[in-house]
Amino acid sequence: MREGSIDAPIRHPIDWQSDNFSDPKSLFEELKRVFDICNGCRRCFNLCGTFPKLFDLIDETPTGDINEVDEDKFWDVIDNCYLCDICFKTKCPYVPPHEFNVDFPHLMLRAKALKHKQKKVSLRDKILSNPETLGSFAGIPIIAQTVNAFNKTKLGGLVSEKALGIDRNAPKPKFYSQTARKELKHYVNEPSLSNDDKAQKSVVLFATCYGNRNDPQVVKDTVVCFEKNNVPIVLTKTEKCCGMPKLELGDIDSVAKAKDINVPELYNYAMGGHKIISPIPSCVLMFKQELPLLFPSDEKVKAVAEAFMDPFDYLFQLEKQGKLNKSFQESLGSIFYQVPCHLRVQSIGLKTRDVLELVPNTKVTPLEKCSGHDGTYGVKKEFRQSSVKIAQPIIKKLESGDYDSFTSDCPMAGAQIDSIQNNNIDYFHPMTLLRKAYGD
Repeated sequence: MREGSIDAPIRHPIDWQSDNFSDPKSLFEELKRVFDICNGCRRCFNLCGTFPKLFDLIDETPTGDINEVDEDKFWDVIDNCYLCDICFKTKCPYVPPHEFNVDFPHLMLRAKALKHKQKKVSLRDKILSNPETLGSFAGIPIIAQTVNAFNKTKLGGLVSEKALGIDRNAPKPKFYSQTARKELKHYVNEPSLSNDDKAQKSVVLFATCYGNRNDPQVVKDTVVCFEKNNVPIVLTKTEKCCGMPKLELGDIDSVAKAKDINVPELYNYAMGGHKIISPIPSCVLMFKQELPLLFPSDEKVKAVAEAFMDPFDYLFQLEKQGKLNKSFQESLGSIFYQVPCHLRVQSIGLKTRDVLELVPNTKVTPLEKCSGHDGTYGVKKEFRQSSVKIAQPIIKKLESGDYDSFTSDCPMAGAQIDSIQNNNIDYFHPMTLLRKAYGD
């Protein structure tokens, strides 16, 4: 074993602006190299649909050689990857600093970026990768009412499937005209630049486009829970989508544009010593990991990344300091907890579980398995069956226990599980459960 092969995994910056990054010949040479390594290992066979698809392609060749696979079929593998990072973080023994230097998710990102650059992305995928614009249009009062009502009907499901390729049985988000940022506009405030370390710093809440327009209750619950702990909340004057949907599409230029709006605004707070939180794990991950890897020389990106925290991690740190408000009024009973992939790969442990179990007579049973929703993967007709299959370990565990409710930090994962389960166990976001425990 060579020196460095047992060191902790590292991620290399993503050299997306180089000519080599978008060179098809170079890309496909690297795809073959990595696919060959994956074929010889196969530890990831049960993570998602990507690896079984790859292994089947190789097994179907006469000699089991990756070089005999038609390169056009590589796209079946690439399109099944939703960049969850779980293979890199939990399974692959060949990640850097190993000499094989395998970073499967970022290789898939490179391929998706080429596909986007070559304008081979469907209209549906462009629409789904732009939740902010979609939410802005569908959030117009009369339109929101119409869209929400139509989406609940069988006809609505059929039309969305035939017209856009969105599976009729997939969960569809609700749109709100009264957004979270509208309801909380009085929380918009300028950053405090006080150097008094003893003063309670405001926490910046990045509402997210999903929280703002599709699930404002989660944003409001987060505000209430932090205020219960005497932690003042502020909202920035401007906020754009974090860019994760565009990243999953390979549209890195759009990620850069969103970064140029969000990061300068958040940087001022980070320099004032404020922490930044978001109720959606994917958005936290975007700022903590992906943006620093895409823009490694941007000092503002680095500062914002260091200031970003998962909200339950923040609350857990309060508990360690003896500052968490534990004046709970209601127990939460038995809770099944699906740990989202984009929370798992932050490597912070199960802080959501740890905080909820501080509530008396509350038991949280976690399961670190993918829900199969994964951004927009689970709503696309061609991937819906695979998505449901990925979620089956969660459904089996949920339906085999006696739970009062189930939770997931990702409301989209919660909706996915809810659309598949048969036991009608109620879903609540963990921040909603915590607010309930406070009796608010």
